[in-house]
Amino acid sequence: MSAQEVIKEQVTKNPVVLYMKGSPDFPQCGFSANAVGILRACGVDEFFSVNVLENPDIRQGIKEFANWPTIPQLY
Repeated sequence: MSAQEVIKEQVTKNPVVLYMKGSPDFPQCGFSANAVGILRACGVDEFFSVNVLENPDIRQGIKEFANWPTIPQLY
């Protein structure tokens, strides 16, 4: 599957998806940490997260998918 197909499947099959740097327990940037904190403050305890640092194709692909150049991205 292409990165675009993987991303489309992830955002379709999960109610909340956060593309971030790091993981919810160990964010690797302040913006990702803030996104996790906001979700938890809003009562969203369970969400699907994708560490874009682990896969360069997904890291670039999510930017193209949304036509938005920065991460984190929330769906």
